[in-house]
Amino acid sequence: MLQQTQVVTVIPYFIRFIDRFPTVAELAASDINHVLHLWTGLGYYARARNMHKAAQLIMKEYGGLFPTRLEDLEAMPGVGRSTAGAIAALSMNIRAPILDGNVKRVLTRYFAIGGWPQQTSVNHELWKLAENLMPHDNIADYSQAMMDLGATLCTRTHPSCPSCPLKVECEANKTDTTQDYPSRKPKKKLPVKTIFMFILQNDLGEVLLEKRPPNGIWGSLYSLPESESSTGLPPLSKLVVEGERKALKPIRHTFSHYHLDISPIRMTAKHEPHRVSENDHWLWYPLDHSLKVGLAAPVKKLLSNLVSNP
Repeated sequence: MLQQTQVVTVIPYFIRFIDRFPTVAELAASDINHVLHLWTGLGYYARARNMHKAAQLIMKEYGGLFPTRLEDLEAMPGVGRSTAGAIAALSMNIRAPILDGNVKRVLTRYFAIGGWPQQTSVNHELWKLAENLMPHDNIADYSQAMMDLGATLCTRTHPSCPSCPLKVECEANKTDTTQDYPSRKPKKKLPVKTIFMFILQNDLGEVLLEKRPPNGIWGSLYSLPESESSTGLPPLSKLVVEGERKALKPIRHTFSHYHLDISPIRMTAKHEPHRVSENDHWLWYPLDHSLKVGLAAPVKKLLSNLVSNP
C-alpha cells in the first residue's frame, strides 16, 4: 500500500501515463518499450506489462469490450481475486468481495483475528468473512466504504477510533488492542545477491544497454550488461573494448525478497556501426535520455551518476 507522500510523488507519472493511453485500444496498439518508458517512476513494472497484455487480450478476445464476468476478470494478466472483485463491485455493481490491505485491517480489528493475514488459514477466514458480509444492494457503495474506512480512519498507525462508526462493536477497540491487528509479517533476514554491471561507453558518450527477457525482474526493460564475475563481459565478439576498467561506487537495490548489491565497472567501447549493429536486444543509449525506452531503476540511477560525475 502506498503512503500518502508516495501517492503525491507518483501522481504526475500516473497522469502522464493515463493521458497517453486514454483508451484500451490505444494501450493495446502501443509498443511495449514506449509503455514501459511512460511507466518510469511508478515502479512495479510488471504492472505495466500486465496492463499492456490485458489490453491486447481485451481487444483480441472480447472485441474491445471489458469483460463483465468475475472469472473472466480474474483471468486477466496481473488481476488477482481482490482486484477482480474491486473492478466488478465498483464499476459494475456485481456482488464480489474485496480484500485489499485496508479491508483486511478493518476485518482483523473488528473481529480480533490474530495471525499474519497472508497465512493460508487467516487469509481463508478473511475471505469467508468478506464474502458473507457483502450486501445484496448498494454493492459499490459498501465496497468503497470499506476501503475508505481502512484508508482514512482504521489506519495502520494511530487509527481514529473515536470517529469510527464501528467503534462500539469493534473487538480491538473494546479491548484497546487495535495496535495488535493485523499481526505483522514474521521478520525474515533478506539474503544478499551480488552482480557486476558493465558501463560500456562509446566515443559519443552513449552507453550500451541490453534488453532483458520478458519474464523475471525488470522484464522487457533495458539494463546494463551484467555478470556474476568482475572479469565477465557480455558475449559481444564484435565489440572492441579499449582502455582500463574503472570500478565505480557500488549501489544497493532492494527487492521485497532480497538485496541486490551492484558493483558498476566503467569501460570504453569502440563504436563501429558496421561491426556492432543495434537491434531490439542491444542499443546505444544517449545520456540525455532522448531515447524513450523503459529503464531498470538502478540503471537509471547509475546513468544519472554518470551525467553528474562524468
